[in-house]
Amino acid sequence: MGLRENAAKAAGRELAADEQHETTVDTAPAPYLDPMADYEPGDDDPDMVPVHLAWLRVRKEIRAIAKGEQYNGGGTRFNFRGVDTVVNTFGPVTLKHGVNVFPVHVEASYRDTTTSKGSKMRECTATVTWQIIGPKGDSLTLQTQGEALDSADKGTAKAQSVALRVLLLSAGLTPTHDKDPDASYVERGNDAPARSAESYRDEILNPKTSQGRLQQIGYELSNLRMMTRKVVNEVGDEETLDSLGRRIYAERAGGGQ
Repeated sequence: MGLRENAAKAAGRELAADEQHETTVDTAPAPYLDPMADYEPGDDDPDMVPVHLAWLRVRKEIRAIAKGEQYNGGGTRFNFRGVDTVVNTFGPVTLKHGVNVFPVHVEASYRDTTTSKGSKMRECTATVTWQIIGPKGDSLTLQTQGEALDSADKGTAKAQSVALRVLLLSAGLTPTHDKDPDASYVERGNDAPARSAESYRDEILNPKTSQGRLQQIGYELSNLRMMTRKVVNEVGDEETLDSLGRRIYAERAGGGQ
C-alpha cells in the first residue's frame, strides 16, 4: 500500500482512479564510473607507460651528477654529491615523466656515541622502504639505508635524506664522470702522511668509532694509498689497514652495534 492510499484510508475515503498511479523513486545505486576511463593525455601530460619504462626515461635524461661539493674538516677532505644536488637534478625529470617517489615505511635505530674530541653525539641508522609510482599507477618497491650523526634532533631526518640520495643514485645507476683514481699517479715525496698508520689502527679498534666513521676511514686510507699498510692488530698479528677496517666493520654490523 502506497503513501497516498494510507493517507486516504486515514481520512475515511478511497482514492479516485486518477490518484491511484503513485510515483515511485528508483533508489538503486548508480553504476560505478571510472574517472580515468575516458582519460586522454594532454600535450603537457606524461606518456601513460609502465613504471619501469618511465624510470628508464628518467635515467636517460639524468646522465650524470658530478661530485661537485667538497667536505673539508677535521683534517679530512673529499668530494661528494649532497642530497640537495641529487634531488634538484631528479625532481624536474621525474615530474616530466610522471614518476612519484614516496617513503612508505621507515625503521630507525639509534646509538649514543662520542666524537674524538669528547662531544656527545647520537647515531641514527634509517632503513626506508620506497615506492616509485609510474604514470599508469603501477609501482616498484625498493629499500635503502642511511646513517647520520647529530648532536641535536636532526639525526633521523639526516639519515632519511641519505637513504633518499642512495635510492636515486643506486636505482638510477648515476655516474659521476669523475676520473678513475688509477688514471693518474703522483709520486709522494719524503713528507710523512698527515696521520700515521698506527693512529688509524687505534681509531678503527676504538669501540666508540661508528660504522659511518669506519666507512669514512676507508675512503681516507684509499686517498692516502695506505690501504695495504700493515699494522699490529688487537691480537698481536700483522694485518693491513684495509683488512682490519673491513673486519671490524663487519663485526660491529653483525653485532648490531
